[in-house]
Amino acid sequence: QVQLVESGGGLAQPGGSLRLSCAASGFTFSSDVMGWYRQAPGKQREFVAAISWSGISTYYADSVKGRFTISRDNAKNTKYLQMNSLKPEDTAVYYCAARLGSDIYTSSNEYPYWGQGTQVTVSS
Repeated sequence: QVQLVESGGGLAQPGGSLRLSCAASGFTFSSDVMGWYRQAPGKQREFVAAISWSGISTYYADSVKGRFTISRDNAKNTKYLQMNSLKPEDTAVYYCAARLGSDIYTSSNEYPYWGQGTQVTVSS
């Protein structure tokens, strides 16, 4: 019943910016945590960022800290990932994920709900 749909992926130059969106549906009013993951060809899926329901608590992978910003708009049931200072190493399929509860986890197996992903390519 829960659906997550990512959008906003595309091509960016190194040093450029992209903003990803994740529209969620099928949720009842409850505390939840929304996360972003990414997976590059030949690599394992890795944690990028997560945000609590209130938006007060956030957590970032070291590889993106200071460059990416996660946010959410509960009125629109949407979360965002603002990606600045993009690097070729950021090229991957980015996935929106969600879990019930208030605790933030970085392990993908803690997130039972997933979107289909959106491609981000950083190249000159």
